[in-house]
Amino acid sequence: MHPAGASRGGRIAVLAAALAAGVTATLPLWPEPAFAAKRAPKVDPEDLKELRGRIDRLKNDIASAEESRNEARDALRESERAISEANRELHNLATERQDARAELNRLGGEARRVESDLGSRQEAIGRLLTVRYLGGEADYLKLVVSGVDPNQTARDLHYYGYISRAQAEMIRSLRATLAWLLELQGQTREKTAELAEIEADQKKERDQLAKEQSARRRVMDKLSAQLRDQRREVKGLERDESRLTRLVEALSRVIADEARKQAARPRPSGAPVRSNTQVPESPVADTIGTAFAKLKGALRLPVRGELASRFGSPRTEGGPSWKGLFIRTSSGQEVRAVAAGRVVFADWMRGFGNLLILDHGQGYLTIYGNNEAVLKGVGETVRAGDPVATTGASGGSEESGLYFEMRHEGRAFDPLSWATLK
Repeated sequence: MHPAGASRGGRIAVLAAALAAGVTATLPLWPEPAFAAKRAPKVDPEDLKELRGRIDRLKNDIASAEESRNEARDALRESERAISEANRELHNLATERQDARAELNRLGGEARRVESDLGSRQEAIGRLLTVRYLGGEADYLKLVVSGVDPNQTARDLHYYGYISRAQAEMIRSLRATLAWLLELQGQTREKTAELAEIEADQKKERDQLAKEQSARRRVMDKLSAQLRDQRREVKGLERDESRLTRLVEALSRVIADEARKQAARPRPSGAPVRSNTQVPESPVADTIGTAFAKLKGALRLPVRGELASRFGSPRTEGGPSWKGLFIRTSSGQEVRAVAAGRVVFADWMRGFGNLLILDHGQGYLTIYGNNEAVLKGVGETVRAGDPVATTGASGGSEESGLYFEMRHEGRAFDPLSWATLK
């Protein structure tokens, strides 16, 4: 074997092996396709539209049946609704801003990873150029007529071919990395612009909220004496309770109708068949993992605060006893769903202000009243612990806090018998 040929062939083989290791170590690590996050089951848009329409109609029916049409609390309706809507929009924008900031951070991290990867590829290209320089340019004709051992010539040709393929792969990979980096930079610019737009919208909503709160203060100052008298009027309290009872009864009928409609629909093949003797379950039942009845003794109250009024206790001003709890706390505290469910009412109501009602299936409802803001809309599904409102003193309440009821098939029962105070 020709000594020079052997030395050159050995050098090329060693460098080619090292280069192979370098190429393998710096192969592209492209982002895997993102798996869809687990979400609550989607609601049919037509079903949701019909549900909202029916609830709007029953609200109008209840309003048209009112005996008294000139209560001072009614003057608060528009300003308190507007405050609730502005707060809800701010809450949604804050969530969007948090998501946009997280995505921006993710893009920044990905860009740094790609830049580091780009540096590795550039180093690999440098090593490749060194190999080509040390090995010399491949001249296949010269190798064939040089008189070198044909076996060594074959090995040299193999190594040169390997290095050429490695060079092509590295160039392709480098171009792909640069293209991905440019794509990330474009996405980052778009997300930064989106974040700036969200922050501008937040400023507008805060300004609007300040105006609505000022308007409510003016109404409260003007009507403070009337509101104080009406809060102490026994007949007014009875009307409030009757109004809520009628609303719950009407909602229960809507929920039952929705359940029957869903039960009558054709089921996918393989789905369990419901016995005709079974009562149709609420449409929300499929979205909650645990039957509500099994949660007795394990629920947490929706907000922390002082229990100012308890279920069944008499009111100081007389009239009907309390059908729920009043939890005294400062305004703006998050009110959380006690269990998974679906929103079936979210609007202002005389005596209860900004009111939200959740359906938990099996005939169970939870009621959250006197809120400063309602954060969810009719038809939305929530998980246990999700923020659904913020505390306040809407509806002419004397104190800031939350009025909370639990009902089963329309009948109120003591929330404390179901809650843990730990």
